[in-house]
Amino acid sequence: MDSGEDIRVRFGKRIRELRLARGLSQEAFAFEADLDRTYISGIERGLRNVSLQNIEVLARTLSVSLSELFVGV
Repeated sequence: MDSGEDIRVRFGKRIRELRLARGLSQEAFAFEADLDRTYISGIERGLRNVSLQNIEVLARTLSVSLSELFVGV
């Protein structure tokens, strides 16, 4: 991990990693999270500054704790 990399990029990579580990497409993940697929895409590409509420939704949808969600971020 490049510590100089923007936190949004690092967070997006972590979301993608966890999503793929669950075998979910962006579309299926977005559906489960009740979020738009383009929003998920933006998160994974580091273009979105995700709210705390949506971070909680992402963690719950990925079946991980908030602390697990941020491992390596």
